[in-house]
Amino acid sequence: MIKDNQKYFNRLHVIIDAIIIIISYIAGWWLKFKSGIFEEVIWAYTFGEYMRPLIIMVPGFLILYSAFNLYTPKRMQGRRLEIWNLFKANTLGMLIFMSLSFVVKDINLSRWALAFFYILNLSLDILARNLIRTVLKDMRKRGLNQKHILLVGYSRAAEEYIDRILVNPQWGYNIRGILDDTVPAGTTYKGIKVLGRIDNLMVILPENRLDEIAITLGLNEYFRLEEIVALCEKSGVHTKFIPDYNNIIPTKPYTEDILGLPVINIRYVPLSNTFPAAVKRLMDIAGSLVCIVLFSPVMLVSAIVIKLTSPGPLIFRQERVGLHNRPFQMYKFRSMVVQSEQAEKKAWTVKDDPRVTKFGKFMRKTSIDELPQLFNILKGDMSLVGPRPERPFFVEKFQEEIPRYMVKHQVRPGLTGWAQVNGYRGDTSIRKRIEYDLYYIENWSIGLDIKILFLTVFRGFVNKNAY
Repeated sequence: MIKDNQKYFNRLHVIIDAIIIIISYIAGWWLKFKSGIFEEVIWAYTFGEYMRPLIIMVPGFLILYSAFNLYTPKRMQGRRLEIWNLFKANTLGMLIFMSLSFVVKDINLSRWALAFFYILNLSLDILARNLIRTVLKDMRKRGLNQKHILLVGYSRAAEEYIDRILVNPQWGYNIRGILDDTVPAGTTYKGIKVLGRIDNLMVILPENRLDEIAITLGLNEYFRLEEIVALCEKSGVHTKFIPDYNNIIPTKPYTEDILGLPVINIRYVPLSNTFPAAVKRLMDIAGSLVCIVLFSPVMLVSAIVIKLTSPGPLIFRQERVGLHNRPFQMYKFRSMVVQSEQAEKKAWTVKDDPRVTKFGKFMRKTSIDELPQLFNILKGDMSLVGPRPERPFFVEKFQEEIPRYMVKHQVRPGLTGWAQVNGYRGDTSIRKRIEYDLYYIENWSIGLDIKILFLTVFRGFVNKNAY
């Protein structure tokens, strides 16, 4: 059965990883000391002594691979996610190993040899796993290593599950059929047939060698869930539950355990946790200070030009809605003629807006007018990266018109964001902007922040939609 195959496959995978670690370490030693790339030096360790750290390194790295879910079935783990987890596990492993060598004051380990080991180990790991993935994909397409499943309940969840399995034959799932009490036997969906009523489970289970049962009941049938789970559990077959709530909760929910009570959280917001939020805040403080110093000449020249070309204040302050719906004063270089608070409050800037000054138009195109927001970031009103903040009037308007609009206020607003680097800035679709903002909120990571900041340099500063 698949469960046994997976167990033996995982053991084989661990052995392959151990061999790759040993080969990479030896290759790193050879490149440094025997390849002729470097000048020959007399080293304190013999080859045997230099290999001793492998006693700690091999099990240590394998434990890290397990901790980063690198031995989970490859059916549902994406290639990019696996590579990212490999990178994190190898990087953390190297940092731990180097810290230990520093603590024990082992000065005879070559940094170059360790650098070669790190590069080779990561590269060979990625190569080996992609090769394994290719072999498994080919086997499953030829009907080998299949996982036979039965769906219990005909619903939108069942149809969506079937859709995903049919477009991904490399997963190796073979759906035997569906059991349901409301849809007549013989009904088919994309070639998958309704075999009969749910009570037939007790007949089907002993007769079929099933690997898995997927409960895909509709919302109106959840009262039968306890009964069906009990039937499935009697069979000893692995059972999973696919909830029919995509139209109700169209996000990434997650569960937590409260003294044995499972609780479903409708939305996963990484920055609601203290540690990620603290890391991001430290990044904001350091980043804003560096940028203030870096762009101080640009800000100084801009301030002088504004004063020389247009009467009025240098800095334009405007109320925006930030974290937890709290209002704050956002700073910008003034790019428009001075107008009454009531006049500017409800007007959206459009192309060729007559209120924008000549130098103001240049600042908006190049985002120079946004630079004073670095001080908002330093104060804690904003972040380097996040959804762009909006005025209270528009927040009230969009709150009624756009579903889930207010979710953006669960994180600090940003100087730049995922929507902005994808072109949704200025007079563009607010609905698409919210889609990108929600993706950012639910998928936040330090890596994503760095990616957005990097893309801002190439896409965000000069933008055709910035009026």
